[in-house]
Amino acid sequence: MTVEWTPERLLNEQYLDVSSPFRIFHHSISSKIETHWHEFFEIAFVLSGSGVHTLNGVSKRLERGMLFLLTPADFHEIVPDPGETILLYDLIFLESFIRDEIIELIFANSPYLHQFEDKEADRLEELCRRIWDESRQADIGHRIVIQGSLERLLIDLARACRSFAPAESTSSSDPTLLHPSLRRTLVYLHHHFREPLTLAKVADYAGLSATYFSECFSKQVGLPYQIYLQQLRLQFAKSLLASTELTITEVCFAAGFNTVPHFERVFKQTYRQTPSGYRKTQA
Repeated sequence: MTVEWTPERLLNEQYLDVSSPFRIFHHSISSKIETHWHEFFEIAFVLSGSGVHTLNGVSKRLERGMLFLLTPADFHEIVPDPGETILLYDLIFLESFIRDEIIELIFANSPYLHQFEDKEADRLEELCRRIWDESRQADIGHRIVIQGSLERLLIDLARACRSFAPAESTSSSDPTLLHPSLRRTLVYLHHHFREPLTLAKVADYAGLSATYFSECFSKQVGLPYQIYLQQLRLQFAKSLLASTELTITEVCFAAGFNTVPHFERVFKQTYRQTPSGYRKTQA
């Protein structure tokens, strides 16, 4: 008998207080952390130990100096090496906790992981320790220090990752060259593409009429809005198919599609094989 398994969705109310959009943990991981995703952002720095980190279906070695970021659109799992315990600082936060410019920087420089070595790793450890101490002491101005230190971590990661291109790109446009309202909207799409997003809703978020937004989006991004959104969902669905045991129906809805027939049709049109066929090739 096959047992169906659905990746866990970690919710804001489970890990964040109503009064604070930020929290830091000092984790010790000695057994597998199953595939999951979150409503919040998460950035983690590995202090010691080794293992394998699988982010959106792509596996990388995990050891001291690794800094990685997960947005609400990402999923991952961690598997320590046999006999190893992974120690790491784990910082979770809401989008509202950091400046819009930092969010845009994150979007422009994916993927969100990098292996730092030697003195750079020591510097990042000290920065994480400062955040840890400030969160515990809650002295005057501690929230400002935490926000600034967190943004410094994110900037360091974005700078380290800027030489890497995403495995798949939805557009050749440089997000930093787009009109500010569209740039902000692209960030929103990349973090919320699994939700029901009508053209009218996203245009309202951008502060533009639906017609004008659609025209501007196509000209500046190089793709119609609906096609861009569909590609984000398809890429996420591919990762789920390759790295989880979710059924086709579960993958369909987890990626933001409304019906299975529509999902299967656009998947085959784009990748020239059905979702089940793609999963077989990955197996």
